[in-house]
Amino acid sequence: MNLLRKLLFPFAILYGLITSIRNFLFDKGILKSYSFDLPIIAVGNLSVGGTGKTPQIEYLIRLLSNPYKVATLSRGYKRQSKGFVLAEASSNAALLGDEPFQFFEKFANIQVAVDADRKNGIQQLLSLPEKPEVILLDDAFQHRKVKAGFYILLTSYGDLYSDDFMLPTGNLRESRCGAARANVIVVTKCPVTLSLDEQKDIKKRLKASENQEVYFTYIAYEGFVYGENQKIPVSEIQSTSKLLVAGIAKPEPFFTYLQNTNDVCLSFPDHHYFTEKDLLEIKNLAQNTIIITTEKDYGRLKGSLPKNQLFYLPIQSSFLSGSKNFDKTIIDYVGRSTRYS
Repeated sequence: MNLLRKLLFPFAILYGLITSIRNFLFDKGILKSYSFDLPIIAVGNLSVGGTGKTPQIEYLIRLLSNPYKVATLSRGYKRQSKGFVLAEASSNAALLGDEPFQFFEKFANIQVAVDADRKNGIQQLLSLPEKPEVILLDDAFQHRKVKAGFYILLTSYGDLYSDDFMLPTGNLRESRCGAARANVIVVTKCPVTLSLDEQKDIKKRLKASENQEVYFTYIAYEGFVYGENQKIPVSEIQSTSKLLVAGIAKPEPFFTYLQNTNDVCLSFPDHHYFTEKDLLEIKNLAQNTIIITTEKDYGRLKGSLPKNQLFYLPIQSSFLSGSKNFDKTIIDYVGRSTRYS
């Protein structure tokens, strides 16, 4: 914790008090939460950024999109549009935000919508001729105006909420007590070698209740990088010179996985929109070598860089153990809450 954050400790206490009062008012029904007559799963975190919400949402899409009609509803962070927007053929990352656009590009059989007002977004989705049967709320753990039927709380292995503190001293959006609202807690970005003893220790530190299941996941990289018209095995490009570009919260694992001693790594802020100056810098650094970026950044860079040079590396969330039990928990919840029940 740096000196400035320590000096801001009184503001962290004040911020924690404000968020605690807000949660108390929602818990007591003084501030109204709205429920809907279909299964709604909220995925989120207590801290700001970098916990792996996007691969977790994609895991749920793969799990539920057959046989259910699935919709994702996101805020659409840093999008250049307002209000409710439903993704369609002409949509792009600027209109939807990079993560919703990634969902739209990747999964043809789901509906993708954005709205900062999740209540209004759900109402708009349910007014569609083809209304969804399951809604996945992206980054909505603190959006108390909507009462989801199931909450998945994410926390990063290297930055557990139990070891963190309120903003601006730490990175927590609300008190650790907020974890009590979760049905399931997922510790993300774990090392593949995480032992059972280490898992037990983390569970104790998180202080999960008896009713809360705790799972451990890691980031699994695909064996290919993908361009507009081709794909290349990762094994072929790991030893070649290349430019690695990332505009995500914690790019170090991405760089480490692909980098060799001759590579150049270029990092930008999370959800960064690339300016003409940025693009010129990327082109000058790359010269004639290939450029590999994250899947999220690819949606913002596609069309602005030579397509024969630009590639992305997809990732997935994989469970160290217990995936069948996690799947059953989700499927049972959805089954109890839909017309298929």
